[in-house]
Amino acid sequence: MELWQYDATDLAYLIRTGRASATEAVESVLGRLHSVNPAINAVVAVYEAEARAAAETADAARARGHALPPLHGVPVTIKINTDVAGTPTDNGVIPLKDLIAREDSPVVANLRHAGAIVIGRTNAPAFSMRIFSDNALYGRTLNPLDPTVTPGGSSGGAGAATAVGIGPIAHGNDIGGSIRFPAHCNGVVGLRTGFGRIPSYNATAANAGRAVGGVLMAVQGPHTRSVRDARLALEVMARGDVRDWRWNDAPMRGAAPARPIKVALVPEFPGATTHPAQAAAVRQAGKHLQAAGYVVEEILPPDLERGVELWHEIIATESHAMLWPNMQKMGDPDGIAAMRSWLELAKPVDLATYMKALTEREGVLFRWMGFLQRWPLVILPVLSDLPPKQVTDTTVEGQRAIFDSMRPALMCPLLGLPGLALPVGRHGRLRTGVQIMAMRNREDLCLDAGEVIEACEGVVTPVDPST
Repeated sequence: MELWQYDATDLAYLIRTGRASATEAVESVLGRLHSVNPAINAVVAVYEAEARAAAETADAARARGHALPPLHGVPVTIKINTDVAGTPTDNGVIPLKDLIAREDSPVVANLRHAGAIVIGRTNAPAFSMRIFSDNALYGRTLNPLDPTVTPGGSSGGAGAATAVGIGPIAHGNDIGGSIRFPAHCNGVVGLRTGFGRIPSYNATAANAGRAVGGVLMAVQGPHTRSVRDARLALEVMARGDVRDWRWNDAPMRGAAPARPIKVALVPEFPGATTHPAQAAAVRQAGKHLQAAGYVVEEILPPDLERGVELWHEIIATESHAMLWPNMQKMGDPDGIAAMRSWLELAKPVDLATYMKALTEREGVLFRWMGFLQRWPLVILPVLSDLPPKQVTDTTVEGQRAIFDSMRPALMCPLLGLPGLALPVGRHGRLRTGVQIMAMRNREDLCLDAGEVIEACEGVVTPVDPST
């Protein structure tokens, strides 16, 4: 087995025990990158010299007998919208191609502190605000399972890179589904963490600040091919950093819930047209958990349809005021068309309605906290339909179908809750899948349930790009 085929847990073990070197691991992953990346365009900047130098340093540290951190020598990738010192944080926008970061963002610093080696940057749409990963600066990322459909967005390069074996951990971020969509579309594992779990800060954008909805909803997280790697990446990424006031110093494992753990299944999300294969995946995940001793019931959590409306009222209004002017000035034609279609469907609201939406959000959150006391896990589709064909969001009708499909993903960001996306079942060349939601700071419950499901479905292995 080639080193690029291992997950991060096993690769780190091989390096720690001397059965492989960091240099060998980096060379293996770079070789895989050069073999498959031209077919999918997932990694858009490659740091070969820097990665090789870091690997040599890592091998020298081991030779001197230094204590080794948990990801010592493991290659990783970082999304193009997150600061990596000495490189541009261009976010797929041509006028930002020379915006050079002077320091690592906390999530990058945490990965390096854990011994990981950054080998490159993964693609995203312009300004990271589409379910497709296509921009005028780097071009389009293709889905390795089926190039005619989206690899997801906005962290589509991360999901596709993970699927084909360009590193076992790929960084992403999520304000509406941007970790979970790519994980689902590419058939890998994606962990959207809860509010404040992983510190988040870009010095390149610090002076501008963020609107309150973005502050409450945007989070960092990993794409991996195994649930245990998602747990390992979470522990590494969540190290504290004083640059982010939101960071929450909470234990990685919370108090044990009452047994048996109750699971609420939502196979068909209200207001959405659900593809039978996606509903079947949710029910199959429920069967796996029921066989392991969980109590499973199809039951609706509160405020699902209103929650979707609140996400759009908050984020569309903020985007219209802050992102839309920049998109019109600096974005590419497809990004502009997609955002125009979004704002046509989810029109920005006035100040009173926006403030009411933020206030109502807290009421929904209180009701969800009560529900999660009784049902600690909720399982839904990631997308209610199959992944859409490439570039179908540039028209109002295409965007409407995407809005309908993405409804199940919006409750996690609206409420600042964690959500684990993982594949369950298949439909043609694609994987179907589910997302597992839990209380804030209870990523551990999502991961525990994910490991049960993964044991039944099988651990994801790298794929070759489809043609």
